[in-house]
Amino acid sequence: MTRTRLSLRRLFAAGLTVAATAAAALVVTAAPAAAATTAGVDVSRYQGSINWTSVRNAGIEFAFIKATEGTTYKDPNFNANYVNAYNAGVIRGAYHFALPNASSGAAQAGYLASNGGGWSADSRTLPAALDVEANPYSGGTCYGLSTTGMRNWIQDFLNTYRSRTGRYAVIYTTTSWWNQCTGSWTGPWANHPLWLARWASTPGTLPAGAPVWSFWQYTSSGSVSGIPGNVDRNYWNGDRSRLIALANNT
Repeated sequence: MTRTRLSLRRLFAAGLTVAATAAAALVVTAAPAAAATTAGVDVSRYQGSINWTSVRNAGIEFAFIKATEGTTYKDPNFNANYVNAYNAGVIRGAYHFALPNASSGAAQAGYLASNGGGWSADSRTLPAALDVEANPYSGGTCYGLSTTGMRNWIQDFLNTYRSRTGRYAVIYTTTSWWNQCTGSWTGPWANHPLWLARWASTPGTLPAGAPVWSFWQYTSSGSVSGIPGNVDRNYWNGDRSRLIALANNT
């Protein structure tokens, strides 16, 4: 994500994998190169003022938009981005940057759900994403948590988000971080779409137990008309109709 691009660059430079996947029932299972047909971006305040009509006209069909971090930060551009993306015909979802050492998973999921991460079956609102990756601040890569502690924190977040919205959250992570900090936990992938972050020409190895990726962040230095400067570019592993199916939970 934009806020943590430096930490991801370090991981990428070390040859570590970034990954994203979805529930098997909602994704195509063809080879990634054949299935990655729907273009998207993820943005935060660091992109500045965005012309979403230009973004949509450039062929971007979906966007994840930063909403919250921890339990005290809401992205100041979230409201404008979320509404304007919708009005331009972009299928959009909120994302939350996790701080597992700051407060409970339940508290952070509640904060997200109350500050833009809700859901409605309107064909343009995706379930929100939990961005859980290497700690860009102090406290160690895994936020000082044991693998069991991290699993419990993530499960607490996922359970609370589902209780609040009725949806399974998307999980954004890297293969290396996930396998290290959760101890190669396979539990969430039966229901939670994986959003893979790997800046490369192929998705590479997925987190332990993940059968397929749903979203793939393949570069942090993309360009799109209507967005100032560089932007993270993504693929959805399927066509627009299947993305709408995910949005509507059908």
